[in-house]
Amino acid sequence: MAEEMSGIPEHEEFRTGARQWLRTVARPRAADGEWGSGSDSVAVFENWTEEQEREHTARVQEWERIRYDQGWSALTWEESYGGRGLPAYYEQLYRAEEAAFDVPQRPEIFPVTQALVAPAIAIWGTEEQKRRWLRPMLRTDELACQLFSETEAGSDLAAVRTRAVRDGDDWVLTGHKVWTSGARVATWGVAVCRTDPDVRKHAGITVFLVRMDAPGVTVRPIRQMTGGSSFNEVYLDGVTVPDTDRLGPVGEGWRVTLSVLAAERLDSGSLGLDNADRALDLAAHLPRPLTGGEQQRAADLHIRTLVQRLIGLRVTAALVAGREPGAEASVGKLYATETMRRTSDLVSELLGPSLVADTGEWGTYAWTEHLLGAPGYSIAGGTDEIQRTILAERVLGLPKEPAR
Repeated sequence: MAEEMSGIPEHEEFRTGARQWLRTVARPRAADGEWGSGSDSVAVFENWTEEQEREHTARVQEWERIRYDQGWSALTWEESYGGRGLPAYYEQLYRAEEAAFDVPQRPEIFPVTQALVAPAIAIWGTEEQKRRWLRPMLRTDELACQLFSETEAGSDLAAVRTRAVRDGDDWVLTGHKVWTSGARVATWGVAVCRTDPDVRKHAGITVFLVRMDAPGVTVRPIRQMTGGSSFNEVYLDGVTVPDTDRLGPVGEGWRVTLSVLAAERLDSGSLGLDNADRALDLAAHLPRPLTGGEQQRAADLHIRTLVQRLIGLRVTAALVAGREPGAEASVGKLYATETMRRTSDLVSELLGPSLVADTGEWGTYAWTEHLLGAPGYSIAGGTDEIQRTILAERVLGLPKEPAR
């Protein structure tokens, strides 16, 4: 009743409206129980060529623009940015309806742009920056990648070595970033740089938005063990960035970075659920009875998907209550990577040799993409070790690790 009085639609009213709109712009997915048709891709990291990545990105952008222009995107944002001012969990209500329709699957750069970078700009950007960037990013006219990780720093982002030196009204950036998803199609890169080497490492950091087509920016794909190149290394060789493209105060970059990382961990709790559901479907359609061990693994994975979704609901409940989720986000990330590992274990047991021999049979050899890609998520988005440290120190109150 309170939601109705405040202009916020009731849950079922909203879902019915989303479903009706989706029917006018997209086709329903195959009926439940239909097995062996459509794409059998379960890739964690896609194996696209640059041309394929650009083509798929363009298709997703077209869909995202339709959503934005017709009021079904940026749901939680203010009307001035094209949104509807709805509570955060309405995005999940919409996604639940969209999952039943055949729409382009969003690669990582889209949630990075819309759910990580845009909110950081909303928090730290000047009014002029908000006018410049928020609408184009929410509509995906412009896409942003993360220039965070470095080979020397590992998971310790505060140890970055990429330098930004002031030159009048500009900054000159020099350094090397690695593991950047979407760098080939991004318009902007959010770069974490060291601007003061003489203070403690967390205090000497500043964040910039860098044009990815600027002189001095070089993108080189990294070959992954699946055979594709989802990631890139990015070289910044004397790249000039105007001070107007600095995000947040000089020296406050660590706080800006934490805003992005917090959103990333909130977004990672649903990782692997689609593939886990697909693995359970595989078990149900296997042309032979399951062994006792296979039944136990399948039951365990089913229960894990239920628990993982409950963890996601706890994160949503925290957002609804106006709290920033703490332990839930780290627990969700850890749980998601373990779900992906157990999905691999079940599929390996179910398929046996069919997993490693490409016979052309639907839903078999395609699983190699999951098995080879899943281990990467124990590193991506904050390593499992980092998540455990957060839980140990900030939740359980255990002593901090000795400073090195």
